[in-house]
Amino acid sequence: MKFLFDIFPVILFFAAFKLYGIYIATTVAIVATVLQIAWVWIKHRKVENMQWISLVLIVVFGGATLLLKDETFIKWKPTVLYWLFATVLTVSWLFFSKNFIRSMMDQQVSAPDQVWNRLLFAWVGFFVFMGILNLYVAFNYPTDTWVSFKLFGGIGLMLLFVLGQAFVLAPHMKEKSDE
Repeated sequence: MKFLFDIFPVILFFAAFKLYGIYIATTVAIVATVLQIAWVWIKHRKVENMQWISLVLIVVFGGATLLLKDETFIKWKPTVLYWLFATVLTVSWLFFSKNFIRSMMDQQVSAPDQVWNRLLFAWVGFFVFMGILNLYVAFNYPTDTWVSFKLFGGIGLMLLFVLGQAFVLAPHMKEKSDE
């Protein structure tokens, strides 16, 4: 259910694009993301950093798209997000010896350092690849194709990547205690 909630603005963007075009779809994505953050804040009184970053990017790149009537900006938004994630993962590992993948999953998984480091760099590589792929599709195919790729291709590839990661982590899953 959380997954559907997280991709809700993308689904609305897709539907609005199909019905009304890129500029209405961009407006819908901005409004949906603002409402999503507001809902999370009201419900939990806390919003994850990744959600704040996504909000800022959709407002900045979506706003530039609407203000300048140029869809180039909204097409760059996913790439900037992917590359920002790759950069944060890399910089935190290189300069602070912090593996964010391990930090997020350490409670459920007990794996050796080499497994965590491979997963970290797999995520970095995946995010770099997705950024490049987004730009390739955005600027070599019609906008309609890019919008479909954004929903089905991007999310599909992410699900496949996470599934592959699950196979790597499965042998290292911690047992739940019966307390």
